[in-house]
Amino acid sequence: MVRPDPSGPADSPLADQLIRLSRRLHRAQRRHLEPLGVTPAQARLLGVVAHCAEPPRMADLAHRLDVVPRAVTTLVDGLEDRQAVRRVPDPGNRRVTRIELTPSGRDLVALLRRARREAAEDLLAPLGDAQREQLSALLTALDTGWSTAGSG
Repeated sequence: MVRPDPSGPADSPLADQLIRLSRRLHRAQRRHLEPLGVTPAQARLLGVVAHCAEPPRMADLAHRLDVVPRAVTTLVDGLEDRQAVRRVPDPGNRRVTRIELTPSGRDLVALLRRARREAAEDLLAPLGDAQREQLSALLTALDTGWSTAGSG
């Protein structure tokens, strides 16, 4: 693995700005998620389940979230207690458990999406329309470059 030169771009003011902004966005998201009674980790799990074409297996969730399976079990337990998800048997393999959103879970996902948008709006509030368009274009370029490099 090639390590970046500490005196190079990775140690630049731009990198520091990105890290600070990322932290501010995470803090804003936590503030907006708190009234919903959902942790950031639970919100991530709900988002993954909501984007799956069929209820995912617990192992698939662990892989997608990049956590150990036990962590998924704990997250699912908490979300199951609030009736946002339920465990369902896999129709093709009775040893496999899948996780699906409940109707209240779907409602919660919609609230979470709104909370994330509000958190982003907090961060973007100082920017005008033209600046937002410019930032969007730059972020798209970074996202596209990341994806085509095989890292996203």
